[in-house]
Amino acid sequence: MESPHGAALGAADFGLKGPRGWAFRKVGFSAPPGSLVAIEGPSGSGRTCLLLALTGRMRTTEGGAQVGGLELPRKAAAVRRIAALGPVTGVSELDPAFTVAEHLRERTLLQGRYGASLRTLLRPRSERRAAARARIDAALEAAGLDTATLPKAERTSVRDLERLEALRLSVALALIGTPRLLALDDADLKLSPAERADAWGLLRSLSDAGTTVLAVCGEAPEDVQVVRTAPTTEEETADAFAEAGRA
Repeated sequence: MESPHGAALGAADFGLKGPRGWAFRKVGFSAPPGSLVAIEGPSGSGRTCLLLALTGRMRTTEGGAQVGGLELPRKAAAVRRIAALGPVTGVSELDPAFTVAEHLRERTLLQGRYGASLRTLLRPRSERRAAARARIDAALEAAGLDTATLPKAERTSVRDLERLEALRLSVALALIGTPRLLALDDADLKLSPAERADAWGLLRSLSDAGTTVLAVCGEAPEDVQVVRTAPTTEEETADAFAEAGRA
């Protein structure tokens, strides 16, 4: 699957404060296009808030950042157009009652309605369907999900997927929109050591193909660029969500 040129990332004194304290603060880093960047830290340290802020979905209160040359928080809407979310709890979770095919169909329809050009929309329906199927197949291949190996192929319900299979599906859904930045939460959650290695292998393959990848994790591999967050209380993180909202 061909990926667009990834988005360079950078932040300086980046911070988000809620009524009872900081979700994260003084974050600073830079990463070139096509990088694999891990946001590392314990649960409750503001990792997810930082991920959402860097994808234009939470408004920060201190410092600034750039994604693909777009300034945050001022250009949050533009950042959202070039960044796609993989799995993020409470934001972009898979519906366990949906099948794999239903998730793929829904995402393709949304992409076709809101992300397609007028020229594309005016093409014959048969051509649009063929193009949509090609995008799905390319995204599944890039995510390493072979639906033929699932219990009921694409008719398999999400609740019947293994954790790593669900992660690959979420990544495939995000890739349908050919983002410049792919962001996902809890990349290593509930994975065995072998599965964790496979997950990081997948993310490396995507960054090697040109897409910038930003992944929240508990512990990153040694060869991955790391941005660390400091522990906060659960109340502070919850307050930051309530205060900032999603831009």
